[in-house]
Amino acid sequence: MLSITPYFKEAIRKHASDLHLVGGEIPMLRVAGELIEIEKQLVSNKELTVAIFNLLSKEQAKKYTDEKELDFGYEIDAVRFRVNLHQEQDNIGLSARLIPAEIPSPESLRFEPILSEFTKLLDGLVLVTGPTGCGKSTTIASMIEEINKNRKAHIITIEDPIEFLFKDKKSLIEQREVGTDTKSFANALKYVLRQDPNVIFVGEMRDPETIATVLTAAETGHLVFSTLHTASAAEAVERIVDVFEGSKQKQILIQLSAVLRGVIAQQLLPGKHGGRVPAREILVNTSGVANLIRENAISQIKSAIQTGAKDGMVTMENSLKQLVKEGLIDEETAERRMGNRKRV
Repeated sequence: MLSITPYFKEAIRKHASDLHLVGGEIPMLRVAGELIEIEKQLVSNKELTVAIFNLLSKEQAKKYTDEKELDFGYEIDAVRFRVNLHQEQDNIGLSARLIPAEIPSPESLRFEPILSEFTKLLDGLVLVTGPTGCGKSTTIASMIEEINKNRKAHIITIEDPIEFLFKDKKSLIEQREVGTDTKSFANALKYVLRQDPNVIFVGEMRDPETIATVLTAAETGHLVFSTLHTASAAEAVERIVDVFEGSKQKQILIQLSAVLRGVIAQQLLPGKHGGRVPAREILVNTSGVANLIRENAISQIKSAIQTGAKDGMVTMENSLKQLVKEGLIDEETAERRMGNRKRV
């Protein structure tokens, strides 16, 4: 009988970021951004299915059987993984993201000064955007931990699944998992304001109801962190607005212009000396930017970032240039990420 425990242990041993197991395929790890084979032998789909279902509760097994998709947390040897199950041409697939036991510090994540300023805010909305696997959750966890260490606040996280585990320091932290502690992000947000929070982390803004409630929470004196899967800050604003129809868009633009504090669009790049290095575009919602959002002049946000260095704004191009200058990434990596051959 196949056991998948050794695969998880190998991911820990190799300091992998991800484990990939697919029926009928070779098991793989992602280490320092590169996929490597764990072994040459193909994994039997039948055996993998049985092994995976042995990890699941009855409720999880039913949900996966019904929906063919499932996210859940799994822990082994005191190391947590965020696991996604899916189907691939009638074969079962497992992708597991390794969650570091220690919440990384702002220094280790190379936080720009403005990111630390975001943690001192008392209200408003801070978004971290980027593709899957770019470290959005890690960046937000580090910001929340800074709040936890430095001020007395009631922090509530709504996650699917819970990733980093926080321990109360100066703050009181409650972590709620979708599917276990609440039915959905939107459902949890309906009641969260009755729970006297100061800081709220919403794992992902997936639907109009969740987005509208997040904006209301930020509007009523709460600091809200959340994520979106967009490549740039301007696209994040556009995504939020486009979720709504017609006349509602104007209201959302007005709300967003008032409550948005900043957008961090993040990418992870292969480091020159191994590992991965974050590059960040940072938008700060100055009065000028707020006016652009209110007037739906989203196409001008990129120009505002280019001229907003004094306010802590950073373009992705300048972030990449700085990483090259410091010898953390090579020029080819920077050029490839910018999508052209212009010298950085």
